[in-house]
Amino acid sequence: MKSFHLARAAVAALIGVALTHVPAHAEIKNYEFQLVQPTVKAGADRIVTVRLVDKSTGKPVSDAIIFSTRLNMAPDGMQEMATKVTPMPGTEPGTYRFKATFGMAGRWQLSLGAKVQGETGSVENKLVVTAEQ
Repeated sequence: MKSFHLARAAVAALIGVALTHVPAHAEIKNYEFQLVQPTVKAGADRIVTVRLVDKSTGKPVSDAIIFSTRLNMAPDGMQEMATKVTPMPGTEPGTYRFKATFGMAGRWQLSLGAKVQGETGSVENKLVVTAEQ
């Protein structure tokens, strides 16, 4: 009986050691999109650049899969005023660029949804871009 308890204790100790060496993943809530430039000129074919960062490390996150984009004037009470968003290649690691037409000056809401490689859940942010004359 004593050897059974010793064996259980040894197994528990090995499990404890193994768990301390498992690499930790950040939780999905630790990721966020940030605007690189919060303002653009109103007009056609304007580029908006965002950065995806891991808030726990401050490092940019590359290779996320953007599955949802929407740009409208919800902050100014005109959510029906939406425009097409076209993904563009990023210029730096962790940056994501989008081309859109800002039909008028005002506040535009860029809604993004993305999957981060190796994480469960999705990152969803709503960013406000100001279009100026």
